[in-house]
Amino acid sequence: MRDVAYSEEMKRDGRTLDHRTLEEIRRMAVERVREGEDPTTVIASYGFYRTTIYRWLRAASGRGKGLRALASRKATGRPRALTAAQERQVFRWINGKDPRQYGFDFALWTRKIVAELIEREFGVRLGVTAVGQLLAQLGLTPQKPLQRAYQRDPEAIAQWQRETYPRLAKDAKARGAEIYFWDESGFRADGVQGQTWGVQGHTPVVAVPGRRQSISAASAVNARGAFWFVTYQGALNAPQFIDFLKRLMKRRKKPLTLILDSLPAHKGPLVRSYVDSLQGKLQLHYLPGYAPELNPDELVWNHMKRSEETAPQGRPDAGAHRGRSAGDSTQSQTRAVIFPRSFCSLYYRLLSNRASCEGVSPCALR
Repeated sequence: MRDVAYSEEMKRDGRTLDHRTLEEIRRMAVERVREGEDPTTVIASYGFYRTTIYRWLRAASGRGKGLRALASRKATGRPRALTAAQERQVFRWINGKDPRQYGFDFALWTRKIVAELIEREFGVRLGVTAVGQLLAQLGLTPQKPLQRAYQRDPEAIAQWQRETYPRLAKDAKARGAEIYFWDESGFRADGVQGQTWGVQGHTPVVAVPGRRQSISAASAVNARGAFWFVTYQGALNAPQFIDFLKRLMKRRKKPLTLILDSLPAHKGPLVRSYVDSLQGKLQLHYLPGYAPELNPDELVWNHMKRSEETAPQGRPDAGAHRGRSAGDSTQSQTRAVIFPRSFCSLYYRLLSNRASCEGVSPCALR
């Protein structure tokens, strides 16, 4: 018989122990009682309540069970609200689709909408917390979606990537021409781009000009990092576009294939007349509608608006409050753009030679 000091105030919560440890305690306690020790003393030595030992003894005395009845078993827990097949169906509902396809008025998935759809289709009511846990188990996370115009023609986009562009690249190589992509963008002096640092809970304040200023810019870029740009006021029209093309073509020795979107200013009769006058030295080819992701020149403006290197003060009007115009600031920041060769070649393996940049900005390569 073992002498054990025991205090009524010292009690152990078995839930804090792992299953293997609890199983071993149960086995040792029952064996000690079977060897003749007092049940109360035995259970006290382990720090459990007195009644616990009697449950263990009853379980071990069952016919054909013995000490096996004391083995740990996996807890069943609350049964799943949805079957595995129903959970897979929930994943198919959400992945690549939006709630409007199931009769809802909202285009973004929320836990409440998912819960309503589950109740409508399966007759199972789940709370938003349970829905969130289910979506996490299915590998779905809340994300800011990319926007795509519903007027897009996926077949035309696929054909351009699969057939049109490879044909243009092959033709350009045969003619010894360079391929550039063209795009325009706009900037406002009162638009704060990017982020800054500040004390948590205290939103930083950025000073902006009292009067609204805006500036437009256009650029052309190729796969090897050659970069040309110009700034201008207002919306682009055909005469302006022709003037920019003349600057782009100035002192250019090789033919140029220019790929751009279908803005009306890019396609008017004045533009066609100018292009024809160059007798093949300049060719314009147009991207499918509503497909900005096909134009790597879009990356130039995204890079400029978001990069700390080119916009150290967070907006294109940096310096405007010191007497400089938004146009001056935009030009100085655009000249700082370092456009790596890999930017475009990740999108297309352009077959062009290393080009020099004419016009407003020198070539920025690395």
